[in-house]
Amino acid sequence: MREIITLECTECKGRNYTTTKNRRKHSERLETKKFCSRCRKHTGHKETK
Repeated sequence: MREIITLECTECKGRNYTTTKNRRKHSERLETKKFCSRCRKHTGHKETK
């Protein structure tokens, strides 16, 4: 059961990416470095509701 999640930039709080995640295997929040088009640089992105 994969669910769609949204990734939010930790610096500007822009919601830039969506992806899927298996909640049964990975219950903790996802965090990754991605390019933010609003900040114009690579920043940390965290999972939001």
